[in-house]
Amino acid sequence: MEFASIISTESLWFTWLILPALIFLARIADQSIGTLRLIFVSKGMKYAAPVVGFFESIIWLLAVGQIMQHLDNLACIFAYGAGFAAGNYVGMLLEEKISLGKVLIRIVPKIDTSELIAHLRENHYGLTVMNAEGKDGLVKVLISIVKRKEINRFVGIINEFNPNAFYSIEEVRAVNEGVFRVPTRNRLLRLSFGPKKIR
Repeated sequence: MEFASIISTESLWFTWLILPALIFLARIADQSIGTLRLIFVSKGMKYAAPVVGFFESIIWLLAVGQIMQHLDNLACIFAYGAGFAAGNYVGMLLEEKISLGKVLIRIVPKIDTSELIAHLRENHYGLTVMNAEGKDGLVKVLISIVKRKEINRFVGIINEFNPNAFYSIEEVRAVNEGVFRVPTRNRLLRLSFGPKKIR
């Protein structure tokens, strides 16, 4: 079978396999980009959001154009829906990988907090400690704002020094004049070239 006959728009291969596959991939691309665009908008990234929105709209237009021409093709309809679902998942995976933004972590430990506080500060995490009153009496409330990529490390420290502590994690849109942990390599660069204020 010649390649030209396979990709011909009149062939069964194109109608039931190649075209649905293209629609599926296009929907994954536009939906994953769309998920990132919404994340960029929520984080106030006013330059990145329009750029990805431009590409999202073009890919979506191409995919919709094809599906509208083949509404009688169940494979295309299925591919369109499956691509939409898969695109949401891929978009969330991409967002997790790039770990954009910062989060606020609020901790209410159940046991003594002195070692936890000391360890977090030794590891250059900014930390605010407040006295509060809980159901069973006086407690300490620890608040820190960290980069999203630091969440697992930070939570690991909590579980190591204060197992079963209550903590909540919230998205933060903007931060100013904070103290943030700098990776070891960056700290060495800062020591070499002088101190730098982190904003």
